[in-house]
Amino acid sequence: MLCVAAMAGMVADLTPDTARMKAAAGAGYATATDLADWLVRTLKMPFRDAHHVTGRIVAAAEAAGLPLEKLPLDRMQGIEPRITRAVFEVLSVERSVESRVSYGGTAPKNVAREAKKWLKRLG
Repeated sequence: MLCVAAMAGMVADLTPDTARMKAAAGAGYATATDLADWLVRTLKMPFRDAHHVTGRIVAAAEAAGLPLEKLPLDRMQGIEPRITRAVFEVLSVERSVESRVSYGGTAPKNVAREAKKWLKRLG
């Protein structure tokens, strides 16, 4: 209970730096999974191939010093010609977070539901 009280006090005094949080969330090619999922879903690519293509695209982005969503389309198409501009719809941190709708996922409606449930339970 002491830990819960300490955490509650810390959170009450917390001032989130949303810009820094967003930058940290997108660091390290966190949307690579979204890219692989897009390749499977949109191009009907087997996951093992999508994983390989994604790895090559991440390597290209890293070599260019760019996040995935800033890598030019022609660079991606140099690795997989069937990639279209639509891929950029899934490469933002916001879209990645919103797409996790399964139980325990990060979609805002999931987080709000869980927060409401716990606030009621702890209130």
